Amino acid sequence: MLTDMNKRIVVLGSGESGTGAAILARQKGFDVFVSDKGAIPEKYKAELDQYNIAYEENRHTEALILNADEIIKSPGIASKNPLVQLLRVKGIPIISELEFAGRYTNAFKICITGTNGKTTTTSLVYHVLKKAGLNVALAGNIGISMARLVATGNYDYYVLEISSFQLDDMYNFKADIAVLCNITPDHLDRYNYDLQQYINAKFRVIQNQTEADIFIYCLDDALTMKNVSNLRIAARQFPFSFNQQIEQGAYISNGELHISTSKEQTNQFTMYTADLALRGRHNAYNSMAAAIIANALDIRKDVIRESLMDFQNVEHRLESVATIRAVEYINDSKATNVNSSWYALESMDKPTVWIVGGIDKGNDYAILQELVKEKVRLIVCLGLDNTKIHEAFSKDVDMIINTSSAQEAVHVASKMAKPGETVLLSPACASFDLFKNYEDRGRQFKSAVKAL
Repeated sequence: MLTDMNKRIVVLGSGESGTGAAILARQKGFDVFVSDKGAIPEKYKAELDQYNIAYEENRHTEALILNADEIIKSPGIASKNPLVQLLRVKGIPIISELEFAGRYTNAFKICITGTNGKTTTTSLVYHVLKKAGLNVALAGNIGISMARLVATGNYDYYVLEISSFQLDDMYNFKADIAVLCNITPDHLDRYNYDLQQYINAKFRVIQNQTEADIFIYCLDDALTMKNVSNLRIAARQFPFSFNQQIEQGAYISNGELHISTSKEQTNQFTMYTADLALRGRHNAYNSMAAAIIANALDIRKDVIRESLMDFQNVEHRLESVATIRAVEYINDSKATNVNSSWYALESMDKPTVWIVGGIDKGNDYAILQELVKEKVRLIVCLGLDNTKIHEAFSKDVDMIINTSSAQEAVHVASKMAKPGETVLLSPACASFDLFKNYEDRGRQFKSAVKAL
């Protein structure tokens, strides 16, 4: 059997995930090599040098990769990548950074996935646990890699946002609490345009769970429920719902949030939804999931209540930027798919000027039509090709205007918005036609708003 000292690990991809994995592997005594098809950012090069980790950039040298005993693959590299396919033919195991990190910690792991809402839910759960005084770290698809934190810290709890791409290469990793916020079609290009493959990837969050573990999911989500009914799930199940009263889990009735994770009366928790810091139906779901977790961990009710009331939403997710001349500007740049924009529009309680557009991912705008008719007065397109947006909504709004920069979009929106209205950036599209990423898009939007 190979020992750590003579086992070769090759890390494909040198971002936060790959660099964190390389640092942990080096710390554990492995022979480590990092290979990146693109340029390695200077800050990560400096770290690899600091830990004396060999690396290459702008190429994949097969001779230096195919001699690996195990590959840790960046979630950004698709399974259909020719090098990945060659590695599989050679029988070299490929795992994710989270799978690797999980081998070296006995901490309690709260794992949150879903098409939409996972970042907000993850951040909210971390906020509650931190406020309760627990020794907790936030990691995964948000912020710092878990592997880096395992290598450099010592935590009792990990709150992890996990994407389907990360779940694809996880095998023995186990969530103590697994959360599936919802499932809607997304990233289908990575799953051979087969929705069931994408669904199966999401449900890997519950693999290896036992009756001692917890699975939390949305009872109102059709795709989730169709698959829950077809699976044998070992974990204790705590669903949440807007529509149905639930004995153990969470539901909303008559403006009150009800939480229970046992039959004990003392376990019951209620609070008014009007007191929740996060607005909108989708955020009520996020708050329910977080409250179930806190309740199951026996966190004090006053801490749960206060945390749900004072939480500040993550950047680029329904982020209130400013109110200028009685017009509110909201940055929801993280809405990179139609379903996410549906939730944003649903939460609008004033007439809205909607900034939408970017790289279309095969969007079906039909699900937004009724909301657009009800909530949106005017559309400002922000993208290089806005044809589908015009086709979808030209009959539903007063006007559709094309723009090609955040500054232009904000300028036009500010001229057209009336006092008492909201300007909402919720693109429903990827950002790469005009921006580096959704963060860049959101920050340019905020800068333009603040310059008004």
